[in-house]
Amino acid sequence: MNKLRLIFIALLFPLAAFAQDPQFSQFYAAPLYLNPAFAGSTQYTRVGMNYRNQWPSLDASFTTTSLFADHYIEDYNSGVGFLFTYDREGLAGLRSMNVSLQYAYQLNITDKLSFRPGFQVGYVNRSVNFDKLTFGDQFNANGQIISPVTAEQFNTGLSKGFVDLGVGGLMYTEKAWFGVSVHHLTEPNQSVIGESSALPRKFSYHGGYKIMLKDGVMGQGLFSRKRERSVTPTFQYKNQGEFDQLDLGLYLTLEPIIIGTWYRGLPMKQVDGFANNEAIVMLFGFTKKGKEDVLNIGYSYDITISQLGASSGGAHEFTMSYTWSNRDPRKPPKSKMRIPCPDF
Repeated sequence: MNKLRLIFIALLFPLAAFAQDPQFSQFYAAPLYLNPAFAGSTQYTRVGMNYRNQWPSLDASFTTTSLFADHYIEDYNSGVGFLFTYDREGLAGLRSMNVSLQYAYQLNITDKLSFRPGFQVGYVNRSVNFDKLTFGDQFNANGQIISPVTAEQFNTGLSKGFVDLGVGGLMYTEKAWFGVSVHHLTEPNQSVIGESSALPRKFSYHGGYKIMLKDGVMGQGLFSRKRERSVTPTFQYKNQGEFDQLDLGLYLTLEPIIIGTWYRGLPMKQVDGFANNEAIVMLFGFTKKGKEDVLNIGYSYDITISQLGASSGGAHEFTMSYTWSNRDPRKPPKSKMRIPCPDF
């Protein structure tokens, strides 16, 4: 009965949450997905990927893959970015593919305060395929499948394409940052069946503060190098249509290891009579910093604490990014600050 209950909830969820965007627990490891103002924010060139598998124990699972690349154009204080996201939802195989281009400008207000506005334009294609669904005429009285196909007729080529716009901004110092982003500015029609279904605007408010601890040391003598030791509390609040969510977390950096944990939910706002508690997220990351490059690899697991329960399988998330410098070493570098937020 518990398994049937979980499947029933999973079948209903894609219908109720049809207008919600996919999400990443390691939202700072998906910087261009979070806020277009992050384009070029490393001051270098960066490529990365994110993969999320939510509720793997259920047939109605959700998988999301994102690839991104960005580059900082030093002569123009500008960052450009490219973002590709592919998402598959539920038993019906609802698919979304998003290709976006981004631009951000870095404005140094003072020596210790910077602001980055960003803009995004993308194209989204959504499609659905009913081939994996089963219907009553495929079962006998004992619940056994007696026919591999149904007599029901469905159009399996349903798809919808539309242009999507987003904006964002980041204000930051050497230790703190605060950002705001708004996606789906025009609330485009996302329906794949010819009806009107506006995609609600998604608002994200995110920030944090890095607390530096005593540096560690790697190597000896002339070959020694400092290793970062820090604690970084972070948050993100999201709103899309009728849905609200709060992420509160803490990162502990003991270079080359990063450990993180945070809570996702909004307990003061109930949903259908239940407390809005979704997950506890645990993160383990590895960073390798060279003189002009950085490699980051992260894994996180969502421990489900909602009514869906741990039998859903939680969510697994893998992230990777590589950053390197390709600036002309003959040119003196401009004075600039980097955003102190985590890479996971």
